Amino acid sequence: MFNIVEKRHWYFLLSALIIIPGLVAMIYSIIAFGSPVKLSIDFTGGTLLELSFDQAVQPADVRQVLAENDFPGSAVTTTADDTVLIRTKPMEPEAKTGIMNALEQAFGGVEELRFESVGPAVGAEVTRTASIAVAVAALFILAFIIFAFRKVPNAFRYGVCAIAAMVHDILVTVGLFSLAGLILGWEADALFLTALLTVIGFSVQDTIVVFDRIRENIPKRRGEPYETIVNRSLLETIHRSLATQLNAIFVLIALLLFGGATMKQFVAVLLVGLLSGTYSSIFNAVPLLVVWETGKLKGTRKKAEAKATA
Repeated sequence: MFNIVEKRHWYFLLSALIIIPGLVAMIYSIIAFGSPVKLSIDFTGGTLLELSFDQAVQPADVRQVLAENDFPGSAVTTTADDTVLIRTKPMEPEAKTGIMNALEQAFGGVEELRFESVGPAVGAEVTRTASIAVAVAALFILAFIIFAFRKVPNAFRYGVCAIAAMVHDILVTVGLFSLAGLILGWEADALFLTALLTVIGFSVQDTIVVFDRIRENIPKRRGEPYETIVNRSLLETIHRSLATQLNAIFVLIALLLFGGATMKQFVAVLLVGLLSGTYSSIFNAVPLLVVWETGKLKGTRKKAEAKATA
């Protein structure tokens, strides 16, 4: 029987190699921007201006015009519809009129498609609500698993390991988004929080499925080493987990490749989180449970097989 949990120390090492660069990026972002990820105007407050030009323009040229009119440091991007998105500090209507005139002089005809102002109070409320939602979800998950696994020894450990896998997925997702913010200029908005909460749900669901099979096999396999029971349970459920997750992953890849530009960040966060959730459920949550139960970081396949045979 193929022993998955035997190499658990390598799984933990791989997770660390993925998480550490993200943590470094988050620490740098906190120092530079005051937040683990670069925040959009949903959180910081400011102005979003979408424009359509009669001729093709370069974001750098538009940014230069904004800088010359007292709006330095503005983020200017183009969309798949050949419009220009400008994210900048709060802009009064009078200032917007001056900017529009300057852009028209520089590039010719320009049409305003969207002009939105978002105050920082909105971002603070979204952040507070999301943080409370994650904390409450973690408590409910822990309570549910302890109740559902109450007939299994050390039911509390199953709940803690599921929460640990969830934290792993949050760190991976936020860390990679932080790196993307520093390298690609990605900014977190309300959709980012939506994607993050969805990732949490995916992670916990898959972990509970594996844990439930362990719970079923413990009374059926009395006398077998705990590591052997857990490995058997993983082999019985891994095909189900991979089949379910791969269906969603293929859909997300298609959306990432062929979807609109405005949803790419949202889809990318979901894709990274789903991949991390699939990995952590199989290669982090369950091996962590084995380490906690046996006190051994490395597997003991030969001893376990010998004892089972005897």
